Amino acid sequence: MSTTTQPLSDFPAARSTEYADQQPTGQRPAHYWLSAVVRHGLLILVSFIFMVPLYWMVITSLKTQTTVFTTPIQWWPSALHWENYATVAKYPSFPFLRFLWNSLYYASMVTLGTVLSCAAVGYGFARLRFPGRDVLFIVTVATLMIPSIVTLIPTFVIFKNLGWIGGYAPLMVPSFFGNGFFIFMMRQFFLGLPKELDDAARVDGASEFRIFWQIMLPLVRPALLVMAVFTFMWTWQEFFGPLVYLQDSKTFPLSLGLFTFRARRTVDWHLMMAGATLSTVPLVIVFFAAQRYFLEGIKMTGIKG
Repeated sequence: MSTTTQPLSDFPAARSTEYADQQPTGQRPAHYWLSAVVRHGLLILVSFIFMVPLYWMVITSLKTQTTVFTTPIQWWPSALHWENYATVAKYPSFPFLRFLWNSLYYASMVTLGTVLSCAAVGYGFARLRFPGRDVLFIVTVATLMIPSIVTLIPTFVIFKNLGWIGGYAPLMVPSFFGNGFFIFMMRQFFLGLPKELDDAARVDGASEFRIFWQIMLPLVRPALLVMAVFTFMWTWQEFFGPLVYLQDSKTFPLSLGLFTFRARRTVDWHLMMAGATLSTVPLVIVFFAAQRYFLEGIKMTGIKG
Protein backbone atom coordinates (compact mmCIF):
# COMPACT_ATOMS: atom_id res chain seq x y z
CA MET A 1 0.00 0.00 0.00
CA SER A 2 1.56 3.19 -1.14
CA THR A 3 1.20 6.43 0.77
CA THR A 4 1.47 9.89 -0.71
CA THR A 5 3.00 12.67 1.27
CA GLN A 6 1.09 15.91 1.05
CA PRO A 7 3.35 18.94 0.46
CA LEU A 8 3.83 21.05 3.57
CA SER A 9 2.86 24.14 1.64
CA ASP A 10 -0.69 22.81 1.27
CA PHE A 11 -1.40 23.32 4.97
CA PRO A 12 -2.87 26.78 5.80
CA ALA A 13 -0.56 27.37 8.76
CA ALA A 14 2.49 26.56 6.70
CA ARG A 15 1.34 28.79 3.88
CA SER A 16 0.81 31.71 6.26
CA THR A 17 4.23 31.18 7.78
CA GLU A 18 5.82 30.98 4.37
CA TYR A 19 4.01 34.13 3.33
CA ALA A 20 5.13 35.92 6.49
CA ASP A 21 8.72 34.92 5.81
CA GLN A 22 8.45 36.47 2.37
CA GLN A 23 7.16 39.82 3.73
CA PRO A 24 9.61 42.71 3.79
CA THR A 25 11.20 43.16 7.19
CA GLY A 26 10.17 46.82 7.52
CA GLN A 27 6.52 46.24 6.57
CA ARG A 28 4.04 46.69 9.43
CA PRO A 29 0.28 46.21 9.52
CA ALA A 30 -1.89 49.29 9.30
CA HIS A 31 -3.22 48.97 12.86
CA TYR A 32 0.35 49.09 14.18
CA TRP A 33 0.99 52.50 12.62
CA LEU A 34 -2.47 53.74 13.65
CA SER A 35 -1.91 52.82 17.29
CA ALA A 36 1.55 54.41 17.18
CA VAL A 37 0.13 57.66 15.79
CA VAL A 38 -2.64 57.75 18.41
CA ARG A 39 -0.20 56.95 21.23
CA HIS A 40 2.30 59.63 20.22
CA GLY A 41 -0.51 62.10 19.57
CA LEU A 42 -1.81 61.65 23.11
CA LEU A 43 1.71 62.06 24.52
CA ILE A 44 2.21 65.28 22.54
CA LEU A 45 -1.18 66.59 23.69
CA VAL A 46 -0.50 65.87 27.37
CA SER A 47 2.98 67.38 27.08
CA PHE A 48 1.49 70.48 25.48
CA ILE A 49 -1.05 70.84 28.31
CA PHE A 50 1.74 70.67 30.89
CA MET A 51 4.02 73.02 28.96
CA VAL A 52 1.48 75.83 28.46
CA PRO A 53 1.63 77.16 32.07
CA LEU A 54 5.43 76.98 32.02
CA TYR A 55 5.55 78.82 28.71
CA TRP A 56 3.12 81.46 29.98
CA MET A 57 5.28 82.00 33.08
CA VAL A 58 8.45 82.44 31.06
CA ILE A 59 6.92 84.66 28.39
CA THR A 60 5.17 86.82 31.00
CA SER A 61 8.50 87.38 32.71
CA LEU A 62 9.68 89.04 29.49
CA LYS A 63 6.74 91.45 29.21
CA THR A 64 6.02 94.81 30.77
CA GLN A 65 3.43 95.30 33.51
CA THR A 66 1.00 96.93 31.07
CA THR A 67 1.06 94.04 28.58
CA VAL A 68 0.65 91.17 31.03
CA PHE A 69 -3.17 91.11 31.02
CA THR A 70 -3.89 92.50 27.55
CA THR A 71 -6.71 90.90 25.57
CA PRO A 72 -6.30 88.94 23.45
CA ILE A 73 -3.37 87.27 25.19
CA GLN A 74 0.01 88.06 23.68
CA TRP A 75 1.63 84.65 23.32
CA TRP A 76 4.72 86.37 21.98
CA PRO A 77 5.36 90.02 22.96
CA SER A 78 6.60 92.51 20.46
CA ALA A 79 9.68 93.22 22.60
CA LEU A 80 11.44 90.91 25.04
CA HIS A 81 12.49 92.63 28.25
CA TRP A 82 15.38 90.57 29.57
CA GLU A 83 16.17 93.33 32.04
CA ASN A 84 13.28 92.07 34.18
CA TYR A 85 15.54 89.34 35.52
CA ALA A 86 18.18 91.83 36.58
CA THR A 87 15.51 93.99 38.17
CA VAL A 88 14.05 91.19 40.26
CA ALA A 89 17.51 90.02 41.30
CA LYS A 90 18.24 93.50 42.71
CA TYR A 91 14.75 94.31 44.00
CA PRO A 92 14.98 95.90 47.50
CA SER A 93 12.16 93.88 49.10
CA PHE A 94 13.12 90.67 47.33
CA PRO A 95 16.76 89.69 48.03
CA PHE A 96 16.78 86.94 45.42
CA LEU A 97 20.33 85.75 45.98
CA ARG A 98 19.73 85.46 49.72
CA PHE A 99 16.53 83.49 49.17
CA LEU A 100 18.31 81.31 46.62
CA TRP A 101 21.09 80.46 49.08
CA ASN A 102 18.53 79.68 51.80
CA SER A 103 16.67 77.32 49.47
CA LEU A 104 19.86 75.58 48.35
CA TYR A 105 21.01 75.15 51.94
CA TYR A 106 17.61 73.95 53.14
CA ALA A 107 16.99 71.51 50.27
CA SER A 108 20.54 70.13 50.31
CA MET A 109 20.56 69.40 54.04
CA VAL A 110 17.14 67.76 53.96
CA THR A 111 18.19 65.67 50.96
CA LEU A 112 21.39 64.60 52.70
CA GLY A 113 19.55 63.64 55.88
CA THR A 114 16.84 61.74 54.01
CA VAL A 115 19.26 59.77 51.83
CA LEU A 116 21.54 58.76 54.72
CA SER A 117 18.79 57.85 57.17
CA CYS A 118 16.47 56.05 54.76
CA ALA A 119 19.31 54.05 53.22
CA ALA A 120 20.56 52.95 56.65
CA VAL A 121 17.11 52.05 58.01
CA GLY A 122 16.11 50.31 54.77
CA TYR A 123 19.30 48.26 54.91
CA GLY A 124 18.58 47.26 58.50
CA PHE A 125 15.04 46.13 57.69
CA ALA A 126 16.20 44.19 54.62
CA ARG A 127 19.51 42.58 55.60
CA LEU A 128 19.69 42.40 59.40
CA ARG A 129 17.85 40.04 61.73
CA PHE A 130 16.72 41.32 65.14
CA PRO A 131 13.68 40.84 67.39
CA GLY A 132 10.67 42.91 66.37
CA ARG A 133 12.06 43.81 62.96
CA ASP A 134 8.86 43.09 61.03
CA VAL A 135 6.69 44.84 63.61
CA LEU A 136 8.86 47.94 63.45
CA PHE A 137 8.70 47.90 59.66
CA ILE A 138 4.90 47.69 59.73
CA VAL A 139 4.77 50.63 62.15
CA THR A 140 7.14 52.61 59.90
CA VAL A 141 4.98 52.02 56.83
CA ALA A 142 1.84 52.79 58.84
CA THR A 143 3.14 56.30 59.50
CA LEU A 144 2.42 57.04 55.84
CA MET A 145 -1.30 56.93 56.66
CA ILE A 146 -1.03 59.67 59.31
CA PRO A 147 -1.87 63.12 57.87
CA SER A 148 0.89 65.63 58.52
CA ILE A 149 -1.63 68.10 59.91
CA VAL A 150 -2.30 65.69 62.80
CA THR A 151 1.31 65.87 64.01
CA LEU A 152 1.77 69.58 63.32
CA ILE A 153 0.78 70.92 66.76
CA PRO A 154 2.63 68.27 68.83
CA THR A 155 5.84 68.73 66.83
CA PHE A 156 5.52 72.52 67.00
CA VAL A 157 5.20 72.34 70.80
CA ILE A 158 8.26 70.06 71.01
CA PHE A 159 10.38 72.36 68.84
CA LYS A 160 9.17 75.40 70.76
CA ASN A 161 10.23 73.84 74.07
CA LEU A 162 13.62 73.08 72.52
CA GLY A 163 13.98 76.70 71.46
CA TRP A 164 14.26 75.86 67.78
CA ILE A 165 11.48 78.10 66.45
CA GLY A 166 12.82 80.72 64.06
CA GLY A 167 15.61 78.59 62.60
CA TYR A 168 16.00 75.72 60.17
CA ALA A 169 16.46 73.01 62.82
CA PRO A 170 12.73 72.03 62.92
CA LEU A 171 12.79 71.69 59.13
CA MET A 172 16.06 69.76 58.82
CA VAL A 173 16.44 67.56 61.90
CA PRO A 174 13.37 65.34 61.19
CA SER A 175 14.87 64.36 57.82
CA PHE A 176 17.73 62.62 59.65
CA PHE A 177 15.19 60.25 61.23
CA GLY A 178 13.94 58.82 57.96
CA ASN A 179 10.88 58.95 55.73
CA GLY A 180 8.43 56.05 55.69
CA PHE A 181 8.00 55.97 51.93
CA PHE A 182 11.71 56.04 51.10
CA ILE A 183 12.53 53.53 53.84
CA PHE A 184 10.07 51.15 52.22
CA MET A 185 11.57 51.81 48.78
CA MET A 186 15.14 51.24 49.94
CA ARG A 187 14.17 48.06 51.76
CA GLN A 188 12.73 46.67 48.53
CA PHE A 189 15.94 47.49 46.68
CA PHE A 190 18.15 45.89 49.29
CA LEU A 191 15.97 42.77 49.32
CA GLY A 192 16.65 42.37 45.61
CA LEU A 193 20.41 42.03 46.13
CA PRO A 194 21.93 38.53 46.48
CA LYS A 195 22.41 37.40 50.06
CA GLU A 196 25.75 35.85 49.07
CA LEU A 197 27.28 39.34 48.91
CA ASP A 198 26.82 39.79 52.65
CA ASP A 199 28.07 36.29 53.47
CA ALA A 200 31.20 36.63 51.34
CA ALA A 201 32.04 40.00 52.89
CA ARG A 202 31.58 38.67 56.43
CA VAL A 203 33.84 35.71 55.65
CA ASP A 204 36.50 38.20 54.57
CA GLY A 205 36.15 39.96 57.90
CA ALA A 206 34.18 43.04 56.79
CA SER A 207 32.16 44.82 59.45
CA GLU A 208 28.44 45.48 59.02
CA PHE A 209 29.05 49.17 58.38
CA ARG A 210 31.65 48.40 55.72
CA ILE A 211 29.25 45.98 54.00
CA PHE A 212 26.59 48.67 53.99
CA TRP A 213 28.85 51.55 52.94
CA GLN A 214 31.23 49.95 50.43
CA ILE A 215 29.23 47.05 48.99
CA MET A 216 25.51 47.71 49.24
CA LEU A 217 25.24 51.46 48.67
CA PRO A 218 27.08 51.44 45.30
CA LEU A 219 24.70 48.72 44.08
CA VAL A 220 21.61 50.80 44.84
CA ARG A 221 22.96 54.09 43.50
CA PRO A 222 20.03 54.60 41.08
CA ALA A 223 17.59 54.30 43.97
CA LEU A 224 19.62 56.77 46.03
CA LEU A 225 19.55 59.29 43.19
CA VAL A 226 15.80 58.88 42.73
CA MET A 227 15.33 59.51 46.44
CA ALA A 228 17.69 62.50 46.33
CA VAL A 229 16.00 64.11 43.30
CA PHE A 230 12.48 63.67 44.67
CA THR A 231 13.47 64.95 48.11
CA PHE A 232 15.29 67.97 46.66
CA MET A 233 12.31 68.86 44.47
CA TRP A 234 9.76 68.47 47.26
CA THR A 235 11.87 70.46 49.71
CA TRP A 236 12.59 73.19 47.16
CA GLN A 237 8.85 73.71 46.73
CA GLU A 238 8.01 73.35 50.43
CA PHE A 239 5.95 76.29 51.63
CA PHE A 240 4.00 75.36 54.74
CA GLY A 241 6.94 74.25 56.89
CA PRO A 242 8.98 77.45 56.42
CA LEU A 243 5.81 79.51 56.90
CA VAL A 244 5.20 77.91 60.32
CA TYR A 245 8.75 77.79 61.70
CA LEU A 246 10.63 80.71 60.15
CA GLN A 247 10.14 84.25 61.41
CA ASP A 248 12.94 86.40 60.02
CA SER A 249 12.54 87.29 56.33
CA LYS A 250 16.31 86.95 55.90
CA THR A 251 15.96 83.20 56.48
CA PHE A 252 13.09 82.67 54.02
CA PRO A 253 13.58 80.21 51.13
CA LEU A 254 12.49 81.15 47.62
CA SER A 255 9.03 79.60 48.01
CA LEU A 256 8.23 81.84 50.98
CA GLY A 257 10.11 84.79 49.50
CA LEU A 258 7.92 84.71 46.39
CA PHE A 259 4.86 84.68 48.60
CA THR A 260 5.99 87.81 50.43
CA PHE A 261 6.70 89.42 47.06
CA ARG A 262 3.17 88.50 45.98
CA ALA A 263 1.61 89.75 49.25
CA ARG A 264 2.60 93.37 48.66
CA ARG A 265 -0.11 95.96 48.07
CA THR A 266 0.72 96.18 44.37
CA VAL A 267 2.10 93.24 42.44
CA ASP A 268 4.46 93.60 39.50
CA TRP A 269 3.38 90.45 37.75
CA HIS A 270 6.14 90.51 35.17
CA LEU A 271 8.73 90.63 37.96
CA MET A 272 6.80 87.99 39.90
CA MET A 273 6.99 85.64 36.93
CA ALA A 274 10.68 86.47 36.46
CA GLY A 275 11.33 85.43 40.07
CA ALA A 276 9.27 82.27 39.63
CA THR A 277 11.22 81.41 36.47
CA LEU A 278 14.54 81.90 38.23
CA SER A 279 13.35 79.68 41.09
CA THR A 280 12.72 76.79 38.70
CA VAL A 281 16.17 76.90 37.10
CA PRO A 282 17.92 74.88 39.87
CA LEU A 283 15.28 72.16 39.63
CA VAL A 284 15.80 71.88 35.88
CA ILE A 285 19.57 71.69 36.34
CA VAL A 286 19.26 68.99 39.02
CA PHE A 287 16.90 66.90 36.92
CA PHE A 288 18.96 66.99 33.74
CA ALA A 289 22.21 66.41 35.63
CA ALA A 290 20.82 63.23 37.19
CA GLN A 291 18.45 62.29 34.36
CA ARG A 292 20.15 59.05 33.32
CA TYR A 293 20.35 57.67 36.84
CA PHE A 294 16.94 59.05 37.71
CA LEU A 295 15.19 57.23 34.86
CA GLU A 296 17.18 54.08 35.56
CA GLY A 297 16.09 54.20 39.17
CA ILE A 298 12.45 54.71 38.17
CA LYS A 299 12.68 51.66 35.92
CA MET A 300 14.32 49.55 38.62
CA THR A 301 11.70 50.64 41.14
CA GLY A 302 9.07 49.02 38.97
CA ILE A 303 10.79 45.64 38.74
CA LYS A 304 12.05 45.22 42.30
CA GLY A 305 9.92 42.84 44.33
